[in-house]
Amino acid sequence: MSAVAIDKRAVAASFSRASSTYDQVAELQRQVGSNLLARLPESLQPRALVDLGCGTGFFTRALNARFGRAVLGLDIAEGMLRYARAQGPEQAAWITADAEALPLRDSSQDLLFSSLALQWCPDLGRALNEARRVLRPGGCMAFNTLVEGTLGELRGAWEQVDGYIHVNRFMPLAQLQAVLAGAGFARWHCEVEAHVLHYPQLSALTHELKALGAHNLNAGRPGGLTGRARLKALTAAYEGYRQDAGLPATYQVAQIILYK
Repeated sequence: MSAVAIDKRAVAASFSRASSTYDQVAELQRQVGSNLLARLPESLQPRALVDLGCGTGFFTRALNARFGRAVLGLDIAEGMLRYARAQGPEQAAWITADAEALPLRDSSQDLLFSSLALQWCPDLGRALNEARRVLRPGGCMAFNTLVEGTLGELRGAWEQVDGYIHVNRFMPLAQLQAVLAGAGFARWHCEVEAHVLHYPQLSALTHELKALGAHNLNAGRPGGLTGRARLKALTAAYEGYRQDAGLPATYQVAQIILYK
């Protein structure tokens, strides 16, 4: 996402507020993170590893279980870290940190794992430079991120209602690939997964996005409450996408492995 499109303070505040509800509705997040974890080579045995954008610590715990090592959980949202700390594991350390300015020494880590966090960075290239800086030679970064096409149905429905930005904007795949190619890693691989969730009605989707802390965080979003007339128009527009399974919401997820 571009620097003009997102406010880190708004991101941190939104996810902090969502800390107690996030895990209740994070089925997709767990699935795509598990897919990323499964992509790590079986031969990988990191001595020092980080869960970057750890959120509630779900994958911090999974990394700890897989590698039997203490994991450093970093997140920009202090509320998420408080929740994660209460869940454990005891071996983890939790630090408030910005992915674009990591509080880690050069060449100090073997693995950086980050699931659905880096799409909230205004400058992904800077975050990748920081990752490369803190990785040891031969180290691995595994991350996934949302790309353009995510929540396309919701965006299309809103476009029928007004001209405001109501849905988070994500980087086009070609732009992401260009950023990856220019990040200075020895080699990398990127594969896109499409996930389509279905909802009985629009309110179920909007409730889930709010519970995740991932509702509209763009600059240019309308101020104040959404009026009844606009909500009624949005509901009618979204009904045009209805399938037998319900109202679809598509997520385009890029799964990426990079080696220093």
